Amino acid sequence: MQPVIRVLTGPTAVGKTEWALRWAERHGAEIVSCDSLLFYRGMDVGTAKPTAAERARVPHHLIDVCALAETMDVARYVGLARAAVTGILARGRPVLVTGGSGFYLRAFLAPVTDDVEVPAALRDEVRAMAPEAALAKLRALNPGGLGTLDVANPRRVTRALERCVASGRALVDLAAEFARRPGPFADHRIELTRLERPSAELDVRVASRVAAGLCTPARLALRTPAAAGRAPGIVSAPEGLRCRTRHASGTPPRCAAGAASAAQRPEACAHGLWEG
Repeated sequence: MQPVIRVLTGPTAVGKTEWALRWAERHGAEIVSCDSLLFYRGMDVGTAKPTAAERARVPHHLIDVCALAETMDVARYVGLARAAVTGILARGRPVLVTGGSGFYLRAFLAPVTDDVEVPAALRDEVRAMAPEAALAKLRALNPGGLGTLDVANPRRVTRALERCVASGRALVDLAAEFARRPGPFADHRIELTRLERPSAELDVRVASRVAAGLCTPARLALRTPAAAGRAPGIVSAPEGLRCRTRHASGTPPRCAAGAASAAQRPEACAHGLWEG
């Protein structure tokens, strides 16, 4: 039987932290964060980081594991998350993953890394290129087209170019091979739950975070240029908040029956009911 990982997701300010704490206490679970802002020490205001008292109630993992100037990428996250999950299961306790970052959440549901080794010198060379030049070179290396690559996203263009140059292969071939890879947690059964609230209620809850103060993490990020890009929704709070609340809709917090396998993508997963 595959070990189970329970994953809780939902829009910003829906109440994931409170719900996760209650469930974890009831079932003796430990919580693994997949929220990109919670990795960083000092990002404590406006991020819904669990308080010291809350973390005393339930063991939490992957919170405050990086300085602001450090880099957290998905490969490093997967290593840390697998170590945390293995330890929790070895203690005979349920695993509950929660957080607001779909990018890191994806690690529990689909492949997120490949085996292409990009030398540091090549990475520096590509990242020094102007976006237009990088895209032009990528197109030249891929006369058959770029598939579904978001060419308006400079970061994705950069990563695609790095991998094409390093591997000597076309992007569509790399993408097809990537899609066939198992996800990092394909050897676990993933049970997914999404919390929802009405849009108006989410707006009020997000506004309360603004009232609580976003200045401290914004100042910390701006004082550390390497970290400013990690929290654009805080450094530029009003626009970020509009973006995060625009799609918030649905019913009061609820869970409907269903489960997701590790092979499924987030948008394909049913709501999971495991609050018993």
